[in-house]
Amino acid sequence: MWTLAAIVDRLGGEIRGDASLPIVQVGTLQGAVSGQIAFLANPKYRKHLGETRASAVILAPEALADLPVDAAGQPRVAAIVTPRPYVYYARVAALLNPVPRLGPGCHGAAVLESPVPASCHVGPGAWIGPGVSLGEGVEIRANAVVGAGVSIGADSIVHAGAVIYPGCQVGERAIIHSGAVIGADGFGFAPEGGQWLKIPQIGRVVLGNDVEIGANTSIDRGALEDTVIGDGCKLDNQIMIGHNCVIGEHTVIAGCVGIAGSTRIGHHCAIGGAAMILGHLEIAPGTEISPGTMVMKNITKSGKYTALYPLDSHDKWLQNAAHLKHLGQLAQRVSELEKKLQELETKS
Repeated sequence: MWTLAAIVDRLGGEIRGDASLPIVQVGTLQGAVSGQIAFLANPKYRKHLGETRASAVILAPEALADLPVDAAGQPRVAAIVTPRPYVYYARVAALLNPVPRLGPGCHGAAVLESPVPASCHVGPGAWIGPGVSLGEGVEIRANAVVGAGVSIGADSIVHAGAVIYPGCQVGERAIIHSGAVIGADGFGFAPEGGQWLKIPQIGRVVLGNDVEIGANTSIDRGALEDTVIGDGCKLDNQIMIGHNCVIGEHTVIAGCVGIAGSTRIGHHCAIGGAAMILGHLEIAPGTEISPGTMVMKNITKSGKYTALYPLDSHDKWLQNAAHLKHLGQLAQRVSELEKKLQELETKS
């Protein structure tokens, strides 16, 4: 349990109201109850300030005027005032909900083919292959597989059932969720006589520090050079990243995104869910790609990009699709008409 005063001592900000109020959890403006702290980041939710039952609210200075007051003119709910309420909420949530860590030690049902530091945890059914290097405080949870020659930096967590293929490298404080597969073979085949000849994938996957990989996400190893995920990248669940991709630092990628091989994405990009990015492309740093967008060419200038076909009834969609097929002819006819109109205006 934390008091408002203790939270502000740790994270900064200014208190309005009773600094001794106990806070045990975070909540929404509408759903929070006594003992919880809510937050106001989006102005459209200001209307809920008057009805919240939270003990305190995190808000920006400009929202102070909207705090409900009692008959004496005093705020009915305490507040922490900060310029960035959403970031502050994230830090409070982390403070109140620390990541559960398992105690050091190796379960008797684990298979260890490499030395494991005494500070590490290895769960039942986990396999640590030969030549593996684990940093201090690493957790390899139940039934996870760490292949030969893998290196994992200090304080990283490999959740139950995740698989790291041989030779891959994981930085410090990484989190790899259940079902993730790091370093499977990339999709490399050469056509020969009507068949497909497999091309050995001899690169690695290299994950930087503070990277998080979501459940059932797959990152293929490089064909020759490495597939690289930069420091601070956050990948959601069920993402597919092809071989030899390079993802720049602090890029975030939402669920079900597919990125074909050899694509290079700059730092601090944000890619919405179910977006598809073709191979061998370059995406500029700071680019934002909307959910469901198909990226088929290089993006050389940062900004927000969207390529969505709006939802419609099936009959209207078929009609519009038919019209789209004739856009080229229509554009040519418009060009010809413009030329004729220009000729007529010149004659007149």
